[in-house]
Amino acid sequence: MSRKIPEKWQSSVKAAKATQVAFDMDEKIQLEIRKEALEDGLSPSDKIRDILGLDTNKRPKRPRLTVSLSLDDYQVLAEKYQLDAEQQLEIKRKLMDDLISYVTNKE
Repeated sequence: MSRKIPEKWQSSVKAAKATQVAFDMDEKIQLEIRKEALEDGLSPSDKIRDILGLDTNKRPKRPRLTVSLSLDDYQVLAEKYQLDAEQQLEIKRKLMDDLISYVTNKE
């Protein structure tokens, strides 16, 4: 018995059939592609698609940096900022302040 996929999920079917391809290249090549992507306001993946002549997602992406923090990381940061490890939102604010200070002090 074949099920019909609801209309609102149709676009997800195409994405689900995509296959991620990883490239093991010389570090110099990877760095150059990453730098060009950053300069062009693209993700490295979109830059690779652009270089290959493939369509890219034209919707602007929200520019953001990410880092994964473990519970141990939160504990270390809580001590650094004299907070409780459970105060994750306040820790995040302090992290952002540190990152902003890091960049502005380099100028």
